[in-house]
Amino acid sequence: MHHFKNDISIVFGGAAGQGVQTIAEALVRVLKRNGYYVFACTEFMSRIRGGSNSTEVRVTARKRRAYVSKIDFLVALNADAIDHLKDRISETTLVFAEKEHIEGKDIAGFIDTPIAEFAEKAGSRIFSSTVAVGVVLGLLGIPIDAFSVYLSEQFASKGEDIVSKNIAAAKLGYNFGKETAAEKQIEVKIDAAEDPPDELLIDGNTAVGIGTVAAGCSFISSYPMSPGTGLLTFLAHKADDFNIVVDQAEDEIAAINAALGASYAGARSIVSTSGGGFALMEEGISLAGVTEVPVVVHLGQRPGPATGLPTRTEQADLNLVLYAGHGEFSRVILAPGTFAQAIELMQRAFHFAEKYQTTVFVLTDQFFLDSIASVSESDIVRLPLKRYIVRTDEKYSRYSLTDDCLSPRGVPGHGDGIVKVDSHEHDESGHLTENFDLRRKMMEKRLKRLEALGEEALMPERFGAAEAKNVIVSWGSNRGVLEEALDNLQRKDLAGLHFSQLFPLNVAVKKQLEGKNIIVLENNATGQFADLLTRELAIPVSKRILKVTGEPFSVEEVVEALQEV
Repeated sequence: MHHFKNDISIVFGGAAGQGVQTIAEALVRVLKRNGYYVFACTEFMSRIRGGSNSTEVRVTARKRRAYVSKIDFLVALNADAIDHLKDRISETTLVFAEKEHIEGKDIAGFIDTPIAEFAEKAGSRIFSSTVAVGVVLGLLGIPIDAFSVYLSEQFASKGEDIVSKNIAAAKLGYNFGKETAAEKQIEVKIDAAEDPPDELLIDGNTAVGIGTVAAGCSFISSYPMSPGTGLLTFLAHKADDFNIVVDQAEDEIAAINAALGASYAGARSIVSTSGGGFALMEEGISLAGVTEVPVVVHLGQRPGPATGLPTRTEQADLNLVLYAGHGEFSRVILAPGTFAQAIELMQRAFHFAEKYQTTVFVLTDQFFLDSIASVSESDIVRLPLKRYIVRTDEKYSRYSLTDDCLSPRGVPGHGDGIVKVDSHEHDESGHLTENFDLRRKMMEKRLKRLEALGEEALMPERFGAAEAKNVIVSWGSNRGVLEEALDNLQRKDLAGLHFSQLFPLNVAVKKQLEGKNIIVLENNATGQFADLLTRELAIPVSKRILKVTGEPFSVEEVVEALQEV
């Protein structure tokens, strides 16, 4: 007999073009409609067709936001999927595949599943993904009604024939799954919420997009580069609804310069890219620094150097944005750990950029952007939208020296003044200057605002044992895996601290870390944030838990690493 309870990991594997992501998206939406907590994450190869991709769908009794290496049910759509995932297949894994896909393989939990045969019986092999979802729903003992409704909605535009064939395919898979569960004594028990919370089921790109819209963004210019392209496409779909100008630039240099031009004219502007594309933007970042034009840069991280692993995940671009651009000037770096936090941080990003006339970087990564999870509407924060633009007069000077080091920002046409900006060092009016005293004052003005930014910087969030002597620090997308690992361990000597603002750091953070044994968890080779903590706060780091394979941390490996602490 096979028992599974309250935390089920279902993995779908196959080649690009076989509908692996389509299966996962359908399943998570049906499960969510039935009151279950779901989380899905995807890994895929850098090719349009072929290769070996997989999607993990977790069905849990409690909300989870992390990847696990264990597989309870594997639905393999081809033989390569089994080879690709062999290190995650255990003695308890049930593998659902066609017999031809396991020839020569020793799979203890293999169950012959005629997915293609059922699809053809329903009308065509293109219905294989629908069959696969039906099989899983049958195994879980979840009524097929919600899936039938989903299929009717999803394929309504393609006509009744396609809808009916999809429903027929779903029923064939469902009946097989239900009969197999009875025959093989597969028992699945997941405690669904008695009163399911009112939640949105979204992916990371959507969360970042919602926050960008809520922030009042009115212009995006980007050149497509995964995984940062998702924000561009989201805003393109919403452009008419929210009056957003969308510019798909010819390259990243054009993108950053267009965003700066839009911001100079008064728009709240953003660019979205990845590390390789951002490298081309660095001259524009310096231009933003000297002209004091606000701009938000969303950078979806992926492994480098160069093209690296273009469809995998990593957290190795912190130093890239921390030191980007020639010369010295202020900046802010944010990194959300949850979807609700992403919605809030995007609003704060535009606030920081405009109030302090600076560049704000928002770091995400492939794992975060492509994951799917539910967000409670009560957790979504909507911040007031305040603009920091003045009406100019005839005596207006764009770079006036002020006590708070923030020059009044005007935009062309809003008042009687002329808004002069210059990429050279300049005087208060915006004219080029090489006066040494003015140069010193302008440098001090641009850098001193870091003090105010540090005072307004977001504090990290703590979880785990209140008085623990060992504090595990994470940032960005590693929040969910650390929370779950600590929850599993239940050790009174361990606590977590998640940073959503990486620079500048709030000076009050030092008090939280002093006298503690600090361990830093991050997806890069050297421990970039660990170095930053030591440099900025003189906090020693005793251990670094690092990963550079292009995969996210799994709960199991974080638990194992922390057991050694």
